[in-house]
Amino acid sequence: MANYTASIEKLIESLIKLPGVGRRSAERIVAHVLGASKDEIKILSEALDKVKESVRSCRICNNLSEEETCKICQDLRRQKDIVCVVEKPGDVTAIEKAGNFHGLYHVLLGSISPLEGVGPGDLKVDGLIQRIKQGSIKEIIIATDADTEGETTSMYLTQLLKPLGANLSRIGLGIPVGSNLEYADATTLSKSLESRRAI
Repeated sequence: MANYTASIEKLIESLIKLPGVGRRSAERIVAHVLGASKDEIKILSEALDKVKESVRSCRICNNLSEEETCKICQDLRRQKDIVCVVEKPGDVTAIEKAGNFHGLYHVLLGSISPLEGVGPGDLKVDGLIQRIKQGSIKEIIIATDADTEGETTSMYLTQLLKPLGANLSRIGLGIPVGSNLEYADATTLSKSLESRRAI
């Protein structure tokens, strides 16, 4: 193992905690930081502070926003009667990149995972139920991941929402079992939305 200073080792250990960053990647990032100018690092540091201070959940759909409501909920051109339910904000970004969904979203901020101590009560579902009860939603597309947690969450949502009279559908072909939406390519997501099935 390389003989790093205490401050470098501390930075490496902090970077390893980020998703997708292993020790080798962390070492490369540290090397870049050491070679960068103080101004570049100051800009990075300020950007991190700004994101942490200003980004919050949209009060309507739980998507990421710097205002009380996100840009999608504010967009008057969106179809207000169709809502796509996803697990996390990254899924919204992935579906938006596909470019063929023009409705609204509801972000659950998680999925049911008993092994990780996440139950139905931990999901952000109340806002969705309230939106359905207001009567303006014609269809809800359940677009949870195709893994065990996503399927469990989908079944729970179906049981919860069906009695409210909402037309439910589930994304269809294209998403491999056990995969995450945010890593699917735009064409796959587009086809999956087009081939959704009623549930």
